[in-house]
Amino acid sequence: MEPIVSIIMGSTSDLPVMEKAAEILNNFRIPFEMNALSAHRTPEEVEKFAKNAEARGIKVIIAAAGMAAHLPGVIAAMTPLPVIGVPIKATLEGLDSIFSILQMPPGIPVATVGVNAAQNAGILAAQIIATGDKALMTEVVKYKESLKKKIVQANEELKSVKYQYKTN
Repeated sequence: MEPIVSIIMGSTSDLPVMEKAAEILNNFRIPFEMNALSAHRTPEEVEKFAKNAEARGIKVIIAAAGMAAHLPGVIAAMTPLPVIGVPIKATLEGLDSIFSILQMPPGIPVATVGVNAAQNAGILAAQIIATGDKALMTEVVKYKESLKKKIVQANEELKSVKYQYKTN
């Protein structure tokens, strides 16, 4: 089994957040790899990874970083593959991370999810891959339908919550 998605984090301290992306990919049965690479501490390894990812069969890269958060953008600058950035809440409520990932120059896009939103990064990676995989698209559609069912069920449960002035 060869990976088609790569989850890259700036350090293993990001693992508690990035596990959510791994869980989604695992549930969709999408082979993936996980590695820690730092744009600032291991720039040569980041360059080697980014420049070789496509040749290794990777289709989507999920890259997470906090604070200065250069990792997703640096990777995006060196690969033709789609890169999904996950800003990590390390300081400033994650605003420093989100702006570092979101504000990319023209020609170097990074799809950016919310702060610590690795689950959404995993879902977006699955959706990107599903555009060329009918069986996976069927699974993505089922997943989306299950989200609707959760809200319908939640509204049913809310009917039993009673307050003197609640009208429904």
